[in-house]
Amino acid sequence: MEVAVYNISGKESGKKVVLDDKIFGVEPNDHAIYLAVKQYTANQRQGTHSTKEVSMLSGSTRKIKRQKGTGTARAGSIKSPIFRGGARVFGPEPRVYNFKLNKKLKQIARLSALTYKAQESAIKIVEDINLDAPKTAQMAEILKNLDLSGKKTLIVLNDINNNVYLSTRNLQGVSVLRVSDLNTYEILRAKTLLVVESSLEGFADLAIREDK
Repeated sequence: MEVAVYNISGKESGKKVVLDDKIFGVEPNDHAIYLAVKQYTANQRQGTHSTKEVSMLSGSTRKIKRQKGTGTARAGSIKSPIFRGGARVFGPEPRVYNFKLNKKLKQIARLSALTYKAQESAIKIVEDINLDAPKTAQMAEILKNLDLSGKKTLIVLNDINNNVYLSTRNLQGVSVLRVSDLNTYEILRAKTLLVVESSLEGFADLAIREDK
């Protein structure tokens, strides 16, 4: 698949690059995508939710009324869940939501997500973005030139670039990742992938290597 390379003014530079079919043209695996996204969102959960059961509450344990003859249900403690301020029955307890996925499955999911973006023409290649200092207004202008203003955009860099990162931090819907940090969730979450030209070489490491 051949795509044009744009400059930061939003115009075609005259260069074209070919997206490798081993990365942007695989057979998508929807179930792998589902599992990868499920794992990513599960890993974001703190799992610190907790409620108090009867043994955790402070309060009198005196039997509040006689067992029989009241015409109502038995009640042995004011801490009973049926009373206001009482305990919670079968409430959530702290737990770990993380689960393991095989490395190859996550690779398949990532490549499937990239393939979908390529099929949707949602990948835009831009020449290297070089900022002398963090400047949100300048980055906003670049995105506007590329017709990405106000859209969920994932900027893909080859290496850490603090000026670009700090310049996008206050732009809603814009995030920055290195090629090596790409994950299925972030790829699918973005409306457009803005790939910096120098990062294209790093995509080769995402391909699944055939066992010899």
